[in-house]
This record gives sequence, C-alpha cells and structure tokens, in this order.
Amino acid sequence: MRKLAKREAQIMQAIWHLEKAFIKEIVEQLPDPKPHYNSVSTMVKLLEDKGFVDHEKLGNAYRYFAVVSKEDYQEEVVDDVVRGFFDDSPMKLVNYFAKEQKLDAQDLERILKMIKSQEK
Repeated sequence: MRKLAKREAQIMQAIWHLEKAFIKEIVEQLPDPKPHYNSVSTMVKLLEDKGFVDHEKLGNAYRYFAVVSKEDYQEEVVDDVVRGFFDDSPMKLVNYFAKEQKLDAQDLERILKMIKSQEK
C-alpha cells in the first residue's frame, strides 16, 4: 500500500468521516486555508488512481467513497513506523512514548489492562 502525502491523508480522513462524499463536501471538511475545489478534485482522482477511493456517478456528479479502510491504512502505517524506526519492536515504540512523556502511568496501566484482557 502506498503512503499518503499530508493533503492526501486529510482528504482521506474527510472521506472516511463522511463515508460517501462529493468534492464540495470534502473541501468543507478540510482545515483552513481551504484548498481550491479543482485542487481537491485532482487529488481525489490521484487517490482513485492509487486505489484508495472509487466513485459512483449520480447525474452529472461523482460521489467518492473509500476503498481502503481507515483501519487497514492505520495498521500499515503503524507497522511501517515500528519496522523502520523501532527495530520492529512495539515495546520500543511504547518506551519512546513513555520517555517523551506522551504516556503517563495511567496510560500505561490502561495498556497493561488491554493486554491482559486480550490474553484471556
């Protein structure tokens, strides 16, 4: 699966959120400053070429929807980060967040509870 550029990821977030959307609706979901309609339209067509979205024709307009789920893309990206930056060790990723104080003791306790509940 190919990686998404920043604006492509924002567009995909909008499509995942809306489930089915016209270009105008996608533009409305994007952060300010809003890109031009034609720019978004071009990027959505590129996302379609990459296999991330497809469309259905409604009258003279196209309504776009995700072909790749958010969960599948998240899994791919996180796996790549763990492999590429943390020596394929999820523990090193957790350690990084703990060291950078992005996780506190309560967060770590919740993670431990989740792990224990999955073991049952």
